[in-house]
Amino acid sequence: MDVNIKDFEAAIAELEGIVKKLEDGDLALEQSLELYERGVRLSRYCHARLEEAERRIEILGERGDLQPAPPGLMPAAADDEPGAARADRDEKGRKS
Repeated sequence: MDVNIKDFEAAIAELEGIVKKLEDGDLALEQSLELYERGVRLSRYCHARLEEAERRIEILGERGDLQPAPPGLMPAAADDEPGAARADRDEKGRKS
């Protein structure tokens, strides 16, 4: 692991900055190569952290510690939203 990488969020932010600099194209070849190499290291770091998080989630799921959300917490369908019913009515309250 690269000791110069603080955490996932910092790595993503730095990677975004590198991409912008490389896209601008105003760098010398050697600078571009150095940034590209740093970007590859950051990308690998982020990928490894995401895989680690995915494994942790899978382990929790296998243990049965995760429970599905109760039906009341699930997002309502568009037809069930209060605003959707009002949109179908004219100003006297009749269906259009």
